Parts: sequence; C-alpha cells; structure tokens
Amino acid sequence: MIAYRYDGTFAGFLTCVWDALEGRIEPAAFLLPDDGGTFWETRELAADRGRAGRLYGALARRVSSSFQKLIARGFLTCLPEKELDLLALIRRGLREGDRVRLDLSDPVMARVNLALTKMWTEWDHLKGFVRFSDLDGFLVGEIEPKNRVLPLLAPHFAERYPGERLALYDRTHHEIFLSDRGRWKLLPAEDFRMGPAETEEKAFRAMWRRYYQTIAIEGRINPKCQSTHLPKRYRHVMTEFLTDEEMERDLPGQAPAGSLGDGTKG
Repeated sequence: MIAYRYDGTFAGFLTCVWDALEGRIEPAAFLLPDDGGTFWETRELAADRGRAGRLYGALARRVSSSFQKLIARGFLTCLPEKELDLLALIRRGLREGDRVRLDLSDPVMARVNLALTKMWTEWDHLKGFVRFSDLDGFLVGEIEPKNRVLPLLAPHFAERYPGERLALYDRTHHEIFLSDRGRWKLLPAEDFRMGPAETEEKAFRAMWRRYYQTIAIEGRINPKCQSTHLPKRYRHVMTEFLTDEEMERDLPGQAPAGSLGDGTKG
C-alpha cells in the first residue's frame, strides 16, 4: 500500500484520485506537504488541473451534479481522513450511480453527511458572527473556523456589501478573502495582520459594546441559553467580547489596501 502526498488543494486531491482509480490503488493515507514521515511507501503528485477537471466533470456526467457538489463540499470539511472517505464515495458513485448519495446506511456516507451538516451550521453561524472593523477604508475581519468555510462565505459577503472593500482572514486555514466592490478572490496568507483602529472606528466599537451590554434584561440573563445561540468558540474574534487592546495586541501590522487587480471573481 502507498500514501499519497499532495498540496492540499482540491485539484491536487482529484489528481491523486485519478491515479488511484487508474492504477486500482487502495491508498493507506493522504498526506500534506508538512505532514511527517510514514511507514508506507509515499507517492508525491503535483496537482494536474487537466486531469482534475476531467474527473470533476465525470462526477456530474456519470453520477449527478448533486454528487459532484457533495464531493467538493465534503473536501471543505474538517472530517478526519476525509480524503479516504471521499475516494470511497467516488469509487462507489462511479460504479453504482447517484443512489450512493442517499444511502445513509453506508457508514462512509453517514460520516460525510454529518460532517457536511456541521460545516453548514458553522457557515450559517459565521454569516451573523463575523465582525468587521473599518481600517483605512477597508472592512477587515477575522475568523477561526473548524471547517474551510471561507470559500462559502466569500460570495455571501461580496453580495451583501457590493459597494465596499472587504478583507476576511481565516486564521485556521491561512487564507484571506478580498473583495473590491463585489469583485473578489481568495488568496493564501500565512501572516496576516490587522492595523490599529483610528478614533472613529474605536468610537463605533465602543457604541457596539455599550449596546450589547445594555440591551440585556438583567433579571433574564441566561448564560446557558446564550451559549446555545452564540457558542463561546466564536467570541474571541467578536468585537463585543474584546477590548481594543485585546483586538490589537498581536496585530500590529497594516490593513490590506489597493485594488484587487485582474483575476477576481464575482
């Protein structure tokens, strides 16, 4: 048995799947570039966008467009060893058709479906929990999600703020969403840092915190209920739970600026 080592992209994953299908290989694992060594024989493959695109198209033609989307979205989840599960579904889908997508008696499909449910829940939460700060004319925010939801959040915020310049950084996956008045793209960003807020932005932050603190009815405060509707794991990047010093303590750099240039989406 072998272990595939790839670049972590969806195209890289599909390249490995192509190789496994073509060679009738049952891989033991999928490894990322920074993963340590393994006792398995390692096969390192560069992403082949031609093969990846052909395989991706085949998933829609030979199975269904819904199955194709399931594989693409499943790759964004934080499911452990998701590549092995997605490969198993692709094998079965190409062999048996779209009925595999509805077969929750299959433990692999059940795991992927549960992971997708959790990812969409996180996506839905973050649509409301993201907080932006106005830094030099750019609305800048940060998230720290479990799943790679930034590609799903990007079109939502680009459409919601079509007249603004936005930057939203994913601390977990080191990726940033940039939007210039509705034209957007995603870029890798290993070391993103926000700039310090100016007086007007600090005043808006103070008003938001004061609103949050005063709107509650003291006699009806229910921390357990609050945690259900606003889980604690989101609060460390939300303005109303932080002071300006806490927001800027580890972020002394500059906010992104300038046009996005060519190659944007939207």
